[in-house]
Amino acid sequence: MIAQTQPKTYTPEEYLALEEVADQRHEYIDGAIIPMAGGTTNHNKIALNFCRRFPLTIDEQDYEVYMSDVRLWIPDVRRYTYPDVMIVAAPTEYYDSSQTTITNPIVIMEILCRSLQNDHRFPRFKLFRSIPTLQEYILIHEYSPWVEQHIRNGQGEWLLRDYEGQGAELKLATVDFVIALSDLYDHIPFPPEPTISES
Repeated sequence: MIAQTQPKTYTPEEYLALEEVADQRHEYIDGAIIPMAGGTTNHNKIALNFCRRFPLTIDEQDYEVYMSDVRLWIPDVRRYTYPDVMIVAAPTEYYDSSQTTITNPIVIMEILCRSLQNDHRFPRFKLFRSIPTLQEYILIHEYSPWVEQHIRNGQGEWLLRDYEGQGAELKLATVDFVIALSDLYDHIPFPPEPTISES
């Protein structure tokens, strides 16, 4: 009988030490270290389009906006991950003195590629809901102008708003900011619609 080896588990401290010298980013999931897949150029451009247009001061409140190189620690589920975009109402709260890991986003945005649709919609959203400061979780579809916005209301319930088409506008609920989907998807080539042949 062949003995099965158990997968190695790591402490958060071991993960952080390994991530410091790694050639690619990894997530940490309660002891497991998982490589993260690379994004497409469209994925990167959509995130950049949003960050370029988001002002860092709104109604005298300062905000910070971070892209995918900044890590998020979710203590309730012992997970480190790298969302595509995070907005923080200043000041940023760091997990430690290294200033590489934050803990207090009010908005998380992720670009929804086809291969990760279910992971982003369900398991990841469930994890993010445990973050006390989080008020909005926004999914931006990569292959068509379509945005799903999940908003936490005053009773702690999450409400869904959909925005579809280049003429629509995404209005944040937590921050006084509106962006047209035509700006969010600026210079994004969409795949052609499939043609229906006549028989």
